[in-house]
Parts: sequence; structure tokens; C-alpha cells
Amino acid sequence: MIHVVLYMPEIPQNTGNIMRTCSATGSILHIIGPLPFKIDADSLKRSGMDYIQNLEYFYYENYDAFISTHPSADIYYVTRYGEKAPSMFKFDDSLHDYYLMFGRESTGIPKDILSSHLDHCMRLPMKPFARSLNLSNCVAIVVYEVLRQLDYLDLATRDFLKGEDYLK
Repeated sequence: MIHVVLYMPEIPQNTGNIMRTCSATGSILHIIGPLPFKIDADSLKRSGMDYIQNLEYFYYENYDAFISTHPSADIYYVTRYGEKAPSMFKFDDSLHDYYLMFGRESTGIPKDILSSHLDHCMRLPMKPFARSLNLSNCVAIVVYEVLRQLDYLDLATRDFLKGEDYLK
């Protein structure tokens, strides 16, 4: 199972898009607060509201509350300071829970958390002048890399809404 962990997200539209990605991929979302916005339709601007009904998500008041709830979680930290691409990690057990943590849009994941877990820090490769990508894009890229390695688990590879023969 894939778990997406957002450390104190700041932009509601990003969080809404991430909710949509988690819902579409069957990932569980964990949000670590405090948040500067509410998780409601007005704050998320519809980016995630249509999908929340199919989303399993949890909110934690702070990082310590998250860690105490998941003391043995296998957490991978997505950060510009990581030295390995997501593809360099092996996600090969579909029965294993993988936690993917993403930081705040402005400051990322705190240094004290990262420095204690250097072997689990990953970076999305990009040109040297680029500081970062949009948070919701990062989540989608990393989630789909894990899913690729797990052969997409139980995800549909055909469109069931319009039917298999739609393009024929």
C-alpha cells in the first residue's frame, strides 16, 4: 500500500490535486498540520472535492503525532537534498506499506528530520538551476514510479467509464 504524507502543506489547491491523485491510485493520504487552510470545498477550489468521497485520509496535529501513530513506518523522504532518484529505490513488495513524505511548498521537510534518514531521501532529477517542481506534480511522479515498480497493483488499464470499444 502506498501512503502519501504531506508535511504541513500550505497551498490548498496542491492538497486538492494530491487528494485526487491519491483517490485515483488507491493511495492513503496523511496530512501533518497545522494547516493554514481548511479541508473544504471553498479552500480546495474543487481540485479535490469530487474525489474526497473515495479517499482515505488522516490528519495529525503535528509530526510527533504522525510518528507516534506509525512508529514502524517505512518512510521515504522526497527532498531536493536527496541524492538518489525514486527509480533507484526498489519497491517490490505489494504487501508492504510504503510511506512517501513530501514537505511544505516553501521550506520542504525540516533538516532535522532529513538528516536522520539520509538513506531514505530521494530527489526528482532536474536541471541544476531548478530549485523544485510543483508539490502535486512531485507526488504524482513518485507515486506512479512506485506503482510502476509494483506493476500498477489493481489499477484499471482500460477506460471503464465510456467502455472498451469507445475508440473503435
